[in-house]
Amino acid sequence: MSALQNKVCLVTGAGSGIGAATAVALAAEGAVTVLVGRRRALLDDVAATIAAAGGTAHVEPAAVDDPAQMTALVDGVRERMGPVDVLVNVAGVSSKVRNAQWLSDDEWDHVLRVNLSGVFALTRAVLPDMLARGAGTVITVSSIAAVRPSPLSGPAYGAAKAGVANFMDYLNATYRGDGIRATTILPGEVDTPILDNRPKVPSERERATMLLPEDVAAAVLLAASLPQRAVIEELLINPTHQRDLSDDVETARWAGAPEGRVSGR
Repeated sequence: MSALQNKVCLVTGAGSGIGAATAVALAAEGAVTVLVGRRRALLDDVAATIAAAGGTAHVEPAAVDDPAQMTALVDGVRERMGPVDVLVNVAGVSSKVRNAQWLSDDEWDHVLRVNLSGVFALTRAVLPDMLARGAGTVITVSSIAAVRPSPLSGPAYGAAKAGVANFMDYLNATYRGDGIRATTILPGEVDTPILDNRPKVPSERERATMLLPEDVAAAVLLAASLPQRAVIEELLINPTHQRDLSDDVETARWAGAPEGRVSGR
């Protein structure tokens, strides 16, 4: 029997990309998956894929940057499916502007609310049940930007992804004696829809060298399915082929520049 059989696994950002691939992978191992995201139509499509393969999925539209919605979400899941055994934080956004001198307060705040504060609020909501049972796993998909910041990812995204990595370390330091495991996964470039928001959108040829969402989902599955005695604290996963990012970085540096400012000035 799979270690995840009948385990309640809640996945944010489950409507596309890494979140969708992760939900499908967990369901294939017998988990009861809870699909969380802003757009119901996308979540319904993923749920249909899971159901067609014989898995179990529940669609729960919610905004991760709203703490009240996260509390209500976890309460509802507990009542209908049982307490959350595995939380996978995938939902994320990046800013349009990647240069700190032109990044607005609103963009900064939005990126941190989704990528950092949302992870905190949802983790806080599932912790009491995990502590009461003496077991639980929290997995957060961070980014290589957390350890290798650059204009490509921007200041807000990199800071938020570094913040969630620190928070996962905090969970291990504080609750590992209570049976809680926390994992940070730091992927390099992954071919997901978030790339369409980059100042220089990668070409199909460039995307062909990147990780696929299924690659990151496999890492999540490993961390979630290990015996309770073992925890993967941090896992960095990169494309084997490292492409030249110099043009992408330079384009990102000047995205959002005030009128009259040009590259190199």
